[in-house]
Amino acid sequence: MLVTIITLGGFIGFGGSSTLISHLTVFVLACFVGYMVIWNVTPSLHTPLMSVTNAISGIIVIGGMIHLSEKQILLPAIAVLIATINIVGGFLVTHRMLVMFKK
Repeated sequence: MLVTIITLGGFIGFGGSSTLISHLTVFVLACFVGYMVIWNVTPSLHTPLMSVTNAISGIIVIGGMIHLSEKQILLPAIAVLIATINIVGGFLVTHRMLVMFKK
């Protein structure tokens, strides 16, 4: 796995544009920071964390809808679809939790 990542990074580093490299760097750093934040959160803060995740998914839907007006629509359409699924799932889980607390 590590060899594959290093090889892929080498190919991107030698053949990729500077914007691709900068976007990929931000993506990898965001994945690492997100993993560390979620892994170290206390159980009492999981519900507010999920609310923030739904808000971020809403922002992704808006960004994807803005980019749907461009020539390349496949990636924005996929982003809108996946973020919408995430938002609906978040609302369903929240509803189930609220019903559980009413009892």
